[in-house]
Amino acid sequence: MKKKLGLLYGGQSAEHEVSLATAKAVTQALDYTKYEIVPIFITRDGEWKKGASLTAPVESIEELQFDLGKGNAAHDVSSFLASQTEKPFDVVFPLLHGTYGEDGTVQGFLEVLNIPYVGCGVLASSAGMDKVVMKQLFEIVGLKQVPYVYFIRKEWQKNQQALITEMEEQLTYPMFVKPANLGSSVGVSKASTPSELVEAINVAFKYDRKVIVETGVVGREVEMAVLGNDEPRVSVPGEIKPLTDFYDYDSKYKDDNTELLIPAPVTDVVTKKMADMAIRAFKVLDGSGLVRADFFVTAEDDVLINEVNTLPGFTPVSMYPILWKNTGLAYPELIEELISLAIERFDEKQQLHFQ
Repeated sequence: MKKKLGLLYGGQSAEHEVSLATAKAVTQALDYTKYEIVPIFITRDGEWKKGASLTAPVESIEELQFDLGKGNAAHDVSSFLASQTEKPFDVVFPLLHGTYGEDGTVQGFLEVLNIPYVGCGVLASSAGMDKVVMKQLFEIVGLKQVPYVYFIRKEWQKNQQALITEMEEQLTYPMFVKPANLGSSVGVSKASTPSELVEAINVAFKYDRKVIVETGVVGREVEMAVLGNDEPRVSVPGEIKPLTDFYDYDSKYKDDNTELLIPAPVTDVVTKKMADMAIRAFKVLDGSGLVRADFFVTAEDDVLINEVNTLPGFTPVSMYPILWKNTGLAYPELIEELISLAIERFDEKQQLHFQ
């Protein structure tokens, strides 16, 4: 009997288009003899639309953006909820990025519905999404990081000059300015002067109420993929060499200006150090399923953890799947293992007593 698999994609975040590309890729890798695949599209306005079960891989992103007004079989979230009384989903695969996707909100929704889902749970998702909370947790387990300062919009509006002074005392130019809660380098800017710093902070506040500012590090950008639940394992490392000033949104998804070196040309000592740090980061977040850990490696082979991504880019040409492919796990098999890990975690949770 086929398992009923829900593909949840789209969403209200700035990474809506990335999510659509991911959903298309996953439909092309799934086994249609094993799964009944149900597309669940969230529009940019937050409307949920459940389509008819797929019978073949999707060939275009347009096919995934069905709409009631266009004669497709689609429903709002009430029909998605009602479907639980028909034939409940055996598992849901969230392919959402950014706000309302990998920040713990949709994970909490699926927890309330008691539906197994792929990837990290509520705590790991929300903590991993908030770069400040994530870094504070990393500090607890002694992970070496880049110096940073953070503040909320209200503080910036009231104490702009004092915060600039604090940043210039604690950090050094160039600085990288980021929204605390967003992914795919959306809203991230590099600032080399005080005026650029102010401009970058104002840009970041368009995307979140909290901003984090970090010292720019002269180092190589190296990533590792983590896979598992209670006994996670890591992939080979991969180095990103952007031909632009830094690895921004366009470099990740639009341009062909990035070189990937897999496995990364780093020493065995550095590889072992990154693997240990990646696992420690995964565990302190209470991760499950998948996480990508991002590092800086200096010329002296010093390793600093930059951040983790609890729902990394997941098309076949994204770093996470490529790292596993080069470790010996192909894209379709990776998807199969993630689904199995989701069900494993769900089954374990069902053993808990709530009364």
